[in-house]
Parts: sequence; structure tokens; C-alpha cells
Amino acid sequence: MENVRGIVMMVVSMAGFAMEDMFVKLAAADMPTGQILLFLGLFGAPLFWALARREGKRILSREALAGPILWRNAGEMVGTAGFVTALALTPLSSASAILQATPLAVTCGAALFLGEKVGWRRWTAIAVGFLGVIVVIRPGLEGFQLASLWGVVGVMGLAARDLATRKVASSTSTMQVGAWAFLTVALLGAIMLAVGGGAVWPTAGQFALLLGALCFGFGAYWAVILATRVGEVSAIVPFRYTRLVFAMLIGLAVFGERPDAWMLGGASLIIGSGLYSFMREQRLRRLSLRQAAE
Repeated sequence: MENVRGIVMMVVSMAGFAMEDMFVKLAAADMPTGQILLFLGLFGAPLFWALARREGKRILSREALAGPILWRNAGEMVGTAGFVTALALTPLSSASAILQATPLAVTCGAALFLGEKVGWRRWTAIAVGFLGVIVVIRPGLEGFQLASLWGVVGVMGLAARDLATRKVASSTSTMQVGAWAFLTVALLGAIMLAVGGGAVWPTAGQFALLLGALCFGFGAYWAVILATRVGEVSAIVPFRYTRLVFAMLIGLAVFGERPDAWMLGGASLIIGSGLYSFMREQRLRRLSLRQAAE
């Protein structure tokens, strides 16, 4: 029963993130990306700050200057800048499909930088997944959009963020990490706005879009935390890929997107290889625990 609750919360979370992406993309049509990120960061950080205080945790503490936190925040900046720029300039479905390669990039980074053992099967899955990204982007062919490469930048940054998260001290709460991440997003938005300019005074409609992105993003973040707390990782993580399903439905209904065979084929390779890599990792972990018990 707990796994069912965890799966439901994970699916709800992925739907929330897809809705957040929709609002960001709509807002980016008439507003600089930097201004959107500045708004989300400035208004999102206090929400996590309040939750951290409920846990008895401080935001302004030395923990914020720990190496893993600084590296995590740097990855957050690069990943957010890349993905949000891809959202603004490319179809929602293709940007979301490329984003699904993040777990594969994390596995690759763990092998290269953290000394994690990765066998030939998972390396093959990683290669197939990255091939899927190339199929989605289709460089040199009709339909290629240079802006899609921003999605790849986003994957690299978010993978670095997730790798750094593994090194964050267990005494640091999720809410503290969330607050620092949103402050980092605000800083990123301010830098982008200072460099690119073009700030506008939001209309009522634009403010509603920003508020929608903030509410759905915060709700999705909260739901994914609940999912990981009540369900087993092996049961709930595969449902992260439902985000692409929601993104494709939203892309069709709101933006009139029609994913072609290249997009669907590439997305299938990314998701299939990601699921295989995850299941293989879980199998090896169970085997290791069994051997340790014996």
C-alpha cells in the first residue's frame, strides 16, 4: 500500500513539473528568461525557508558553504539555465525528452568521477540513451534546431547537481537544500537579466503565469519528497518518466505540437535505456546486500 501511495505521489509530482514547464514556456513568450527565474527564485526560497524553520533548521548557516552544496548550486545554475532556455526556444515535448537522459548522465558521472563500478550492460544502456538524445536533436537533418543543444547543457548541469547531492551531509535537510537551490535560481535570473536586459513590468496575465509556475513547481517538489519517503525507490523511480507523457499531452493540447517519428523514437530509446539501467542497478544492489548478509 505504501508503494501505491508513493507511485501516486510520484505521478502527481511529474504532472506538476510538466505544468510548471508549461507556465514557464508561456511566460517566456513575452518576458525575459532571467526575469522568470528571478521571480521563481525570490518567491520560492521563502517557502522552503519556512519549512526548514519548522524542522528547526537554519538557512543562514555554515552548511550553505560546504563544498557539495556549492557544487550542487553551480550545477543547479547551469542545468536550470540550459533547460529553461530550451523550454523557451524549442517544443516542450522535445526539451522534456532530452531532460529524461539526466539519470543516464548521473550514472556516467558516478562512474567517471565518484569511482562507482558500472558494467558493460549499463555502459551500453548509457550509449543507447545518448543515441536517443541525438535522434531527438537530429543534427544535420531537417528539423534540427540549434537551440535544442541548450537541453543538453541542462542535462549536464542537472546531472552535476544530482552527483553533488550524493555528497551532501545527511544532517542537511531537504528543505535547506531546496531553499539554497531557489536562492541560486534567483541569483542566476539576476545575472541573466543584468546581461541580457529587457525586463518588463508583468501584466495581470503574465503575473498569473508566473504564479502558476511557482505553485505547481513547489507542489511538485513537495510531492516528490513525499513519494520518496513513503515508497520504495525501486517501485517509484520508474514513474519519473511519466513527466514526458504529461509534457507531450500538454504540448499537443496547449502548443499544438505534433511529435514526429524521430522524436518518438529518440524518446523511446532514452526511456528504455534509463529503465534498464535503473533495474540493473537495483538488481546489483540486492545481490550485494544478499552477499553481505551471507
